[in-house]
Amino acid sequence: MFDVYGTLLEAGPPPLDAAQQWLCLCRAHLGERRPALCLESFNTQCQRIIEREHKTARAQGVPHPEVYWPAVACEALPALETFSEAELDEFLFRHAQLQHGIRLTSGAARFLTELAGEATLLGVASNAQAYTIREFQSALITAGLNPSIFQRDLCFWSFEHGFGKPDPHVFQILAARLRARRIYARETLMVGDRLDNDIEPAKAHGWHTWQMSAPTDEEWAKLRRALFHPEHGL
Repeated sequence: MFDVYGTLLEAGPPPLDAAQQWLCLCRAHLGERRPALCLESFNTQCQRIIEREHKTARAQGVPHPEVYWPAVACEALPALETFSEAELDEFLFRHAQLQHGIRLTSGAARFLTELAGEATLLGVASNAQAYTIREFQSALITAGLNPSIFQRDLCFWSFEHGFGKPDPHVFQILAARLRARRIYARETLMVGDRLDNDIEPAKAHGWHTWQMSAPTDEEWAKLRRALFHPEHGL
């Protein structure tokens, strides 16, 4: 099981012309020469809505809430409500690319290729939105990998559930899906960059863990040796 951002995917800085690209995006999709909100204002308004939604969810007993990003974006920019699902998905994906650049972390492609060749089952536990899946799949394809190496039923994306890591229910859901495949805690490894979100809650469920604090070629090589050469251990 893998964390995504900070483990498999590396986020880089946004494009230097992000504000201009936002204008072009709005012109192409909304027909507005100058949108009602500039990129900075749109992002600020979205953050206010997210904070409000998180506060409401926590008051209802959800300690680690996750918003549904399309609803947030439509509230911030009501013109988006007229979009079809496909149009909205494309708009929000392109907006996400104005926030950061994305690529597989160094060494991850080789590691995943070797795991897939070993017929190892691969899954995901990620705090994410729908555009994350597209970013992840695009990065895999760019690296020559087929996204299908990750088992759909073993991928937990927080936006689909309304809560995310480190909520223990994330790991309980995945543990149940693993048991349905007759895979147990002693056979499960969580790879992530954060102690609080990835390593500690996975350990609480009896999983093996590997903290990828610096996802470099050497770190992936260390994990590869630990998996493929038992004498090194996990």
